[in-house]
Amino acid sequence: MDTRTLAATALLLAAATWPPCTYAQTVDEFYRGRSITMLVGSGAGGGYDTYARIFARHMARHIPGNPAIIAKNMPAAAGLAAANTLYTTADKDGSTIAAFTNGSAMEPLFGNASARFEAQKFNWLGSIGKLQNVCATWHQSSVKTIAAARAREVIVAAAGATSNTAIVPKALNALIDTKFKVIAGYDTGAGLTLSIERGEAEGICGLSWSTMKASRPHWIRDKLLNVIIQMGLQKLADLPEVPSALDLVTDAGNKQVLELILIRQEAGRPFAAPPGVPPDRLAALRHAFDATLEDAEFRADATKAQLEIEPLTATEIDKLLATAYGAPKSIVQKAAALVEPSSRSP
Repeated sequence: MDTRTLAATALLLAAATWPPCTYAQTVDEFYRGRSITMLVGSGAGGGYDTYARIFARHMARHIPGNPAIIAKNMPAAAGLAAANTLYTTADKDGSTIAAFTNGSAMEPLFGNASARFEAQKFNWLGSIGKLQNVCATWHQSSVKTIAAARAREVIVAAAGATSNTAIVPKALNALIDTKFKVIAGYDTGAGLTLSIERGEAEGICGLSWSTMKASRPHWIRDKLLNVIIQMGLQKLADLPEVPSALDLVTDAGNKQVLELILIRQEAGRPFAAPPGVPPDRLAALRHAFDATLEDAEFRADATKAQLEIEPLTATEIDKLLATAYGAPKSIVQKAAALVEPSSRSP
């Protein structure tokens, strides 16, 4: 027996002891009896976490083989730890997905050195809902219009320096000459809402309209807020009379800057798989994502938990990112300076 025959025989004998090749498995075979790890780029109990866990509970039923989906919270670095892990070290076989915070995909574009991934190389599954922010003052405030916020200083409460509640008022000050004074450091949950109920601040600029409807419905029912401007690429159906920030920006370049900042929030509550997932498993995950959004049981649970569902498809997320990453460098630099000036490279 020659050397090549011996080598071939040894390879066949070794192969007989290997587990079945993953590429030869059907999607059902791969997922049956297995669990999927879902990285969540926020802390346990928050809005992103609540949406992700409720969604995952139903998505598992639509994946062939019905794998369990186990959440793993990774809030470090404002959610970037989850994105970095999914891109760099997570298994690329379809056994790991992630629920990102809305702005994560834009961090590389804006020069955040902590973002160690290429957003357009993720395999996006879709988004549960858009994130459309509003600026509002408490009902006792004399500032009841955006014009009034241009006329005098308005103290607004904010969470961290990179939160929407800090970014949005700073952007509006720069782009439409409002006079918001940001007081940062409040807890993202009750701390923010209590700040205006107690009179510590006149308002909050950068509130998620959907989150507010879910967490403080009585504010809307009892007309405790003056919603003075909305931040979105399209106007909210709930607020037809409230002006859009985009409509108030007159300079063409500034409008591009604001559009870029709004794209950052538009993806809302996106899910992704890492690069390199086998095509059949990726197709199954995307189908399961879309099917869950139409699932009557999921919709019932979402209604019960007061979750706003306004989905985006994977294709729509890809298009948003293509627009953002194709923006002129000068526009990107101006938007980055408004989003997080303290941590950006020059």
